[in-house]
Amino acid sequence: MKKFIMIVGSVFMLCVGWNYAYYHLGIYINFGKEKEVSTFMKTDGDAIYMYDETAGEYLPFEIKGVNMGSGEPGEWSTDFHIDKDTYKSWFAQIQELGANTVRIYTIQADDFYNAFYEYNSQREEEGKTPLWLLHGVWVNDYVQNSYRDAYDDDFLKTFLNDCRIMINVIHGKQKISLGWAASAGSGTYTHDVSGWVIGYILGVEWEDVTVAYTNHKYEGMEGYTSYEGKYLRTTPEATPFECMLAQVGDTVITYESERFGTQRLLAFSNWPTTDPFEYGREIKRLFEKCAEVDVERINTTEEFLAGQFASYHVYPYYPDYLQYEDDWTVFGIGSKAGYYTEKGELNTYRAYLDMLTAHHKMPVVISEFGVSTGRGMAQIDANTSRNQGHMSESEQGEALILCYEDIQAAGCAGCCVFTWQDEWFKRTWNTMYAVDLKRTPYWSDYQTNEQYFGLLSFDPGKEESVCYVDGDVSEWTDEDLVCDNHGMSLSMKYDEKFLYFLVEKEGLDLGERSIYIPIDITPKSGSTFCAEHDIAFDRAVDFLIVINGKEDSRVLVQERYEAIRANYAENVYGFDTYLKGNEPDMDSPSFINIDMILKLDTVSERYLEKGGTAQTFETGLLKYGNANPKSSEFDSLADFISEGDFIEIKIPWQLFNFADPSKMEIHDDYYDDNYGVAYINIDEMFVGIGDESDRGTKDSLAVSRIPLASYPLKGWGNKVTYHERLKSSYYELQSIWREH
Repeated sequence: MKKFIMIVGSVFMLCVGWNYAYYHLGIYINFGKEKEVSTFMKTDGDAIYMYDETAGEYLPFEIKGVNMGSGEPGEWSTDFHIDKDTYKSWFAQIQELGANTVRIYTIQADDFYNAFYEYNSQREEEGKTPLWLLHGVWVNDYVQNSYRDAYDDDFLKTFLNDCRIMINVIHGKQKISLGWAASAGSGTYTHDVSGWVIGYILGVEWEDVTVAYTNHKYEGMEGYTSYEGKYLRTTPEATPFECMLAQVGDTVITYESERFGTQRLLAFSNWPTTDPFEYGREIKRLFEKCAEVDVERINTTEEFLAGQFASYHVYPYYPDYLQYEDDWTVFGIGSKAGYYTEKGELNTYRAYLDMLTAHHKMPVVISEFGVSTGRGMAQIDANTSRNQGHMSESEQGEALILCYEDIQAAGCAGCCVFTWQDEWFKRTWNTMYAVDLKRTPYWSDYQTNEQYFGLLSFDPGKEESVCYVDGDVSEWTDEDLVCDNHGMSLSMKYDEKFLYFLVEKEGLDLGERSIYIPIDITPKSGSTFCAEHDIAFDRAVDFLIVINGKEDSRVLVQERYEAIRANYAENVYGFDTYLKGNEPDMDSPSFINIDMILKLDTVSERYLEKGGTAQTFETGLLKYGNANPKSSEFDSLADFISEGDFIEIKIPWQLFNFADPSKMEIHDDYYDDNYGVAYINIDEMFVGIGDESDRGTKDSLAVSRIPLASYPLKGWGNKVTYHERLKSSYYELQSIWREH
């Protein structure tokens, strides 16, 4: 009996060990018989082809894809929290859009692949076309932005291992423990979805300094200046970084060919920062262009049946090198004269795409392009106004169509829109200083453009938002009333995205006279008088909403509480605000426009309006219009509207210096030993309502002071509410993609 137990135990341990080795470590036994390799995708010249079983031949295939992240409201992307049913719903909507491909950047949780398998299996059972997949392998941002070069174990060894795991995942031969990698999902992967995976895009947007450092460190060193594998080989001109890519790609093809007997398309991620072009001295200086990655220096052998394509992330607004180049003929695309639109706009986006397709002998896929519907903005496309932010949903749709038409006209083999869903957790360089970066998934920051590239919006509220700025005041009740003054009343609401205000006055005429809404946020500073409008308040306020007709309404901030000055004073104003004598008074009566930083002094233009060298735009300016998605007049950027005796207003939290409204966390005083942005919590704010009848001089005894009343605030913590909504841009792009 004892011997039997030992045998059973040994067999059990062997099974457990083999299971772990096979499904976790990827160890397999090759019995010496070489597998016959097949592929259903291939490239020929500058085109991509897919095998059609009905036709019995390879037919041209245009990639019309949508990028998909792993974030949803209330969760970090690295939580991989999206469930199977949600994925299946999204897959259907993506195909209804007219797209044929979804692209992911890294290994997802097993729910993604389970959903993908079930969705496509059902599609094929019904005789319908499945959804195809482009799969990526992520390289950790912290590894790139460190002392490591591309041959360091933390970079290359990890990269190779992650590639093998990704291949096992799509073939349903992998188990991944929770927490194995910060940038990848986990679970048990048992479904083989490889039949729907058309290719791989390996890597990320390469940091130019990592590329340059790698090339400099290994320049001329044996073993780093060439690579010759079974499937990929470098040319004599290849750099050490390109040799590293060739090694990774060859390893991927070899592993999948030997273990699974299949191959698929292969690409390496790239973007303009490391594009293969030689620019003039001015561009190199202004944009610090220091590195190039050229996959034309990586050649395929006849053993690689599928083929290689060039993958680029190309947006119309950044970095627009051609805007600063006078002689385009050096790029082989002709002069500027051929790139003006019918409106007389210089289309540098189309010109750049032509540069890419002219340079490459292989197919070119623009695997990221898009614009944001965020209220904030980070870049302006000076030529065609396809900006990084501050675009309505309708404008987003128009911009996507124009970009797609440029991509097609340039002869690209396909493209992927960035991105499918809005992502609340995202951050942007020009707002990240102003928010609590540990809390971004728990509120919708409309000032951070990076959160709003999606075709799918997550709007606050389980089924509907608490308020819509549309002129219909039926959602407002007496319980929302906060204060009244001079026959006017002010009511308030809020949710995960906005603070809402309702002004009511009998016989209200929007253009007749200015309306003032003073707001006291912080107990640390503020003024009882606004010099710019000669209006006083019964307590010190930090912000003043001025409603002055449809075109000239805005939010003002008391100068001491101006966030952009606290972080970018030298760039915007040309002085250090923390030096003695430059600090605004605690009770300064000056209320100024709220601006957002756009461009620092890295390009040839100088923006000297305020004495500094930075470009800004007035983000506190309020836009008139209907903000209800159900309205035929819907404008997603609309901030206020007037209807009858009412004015409805919505203000994004960050505009009032909230760093995290989910915990009612605001900016502390910038100058009280903080020297920048620090946080304090509040449980109330004070608001008032007044008009021009309250105006007068500060010292006048007759001056009327607008009274302010307390409005209690309570955060929602980590429990967010939201509902999905397809943006207007989805339907606009659908009208084009479904025709093709």
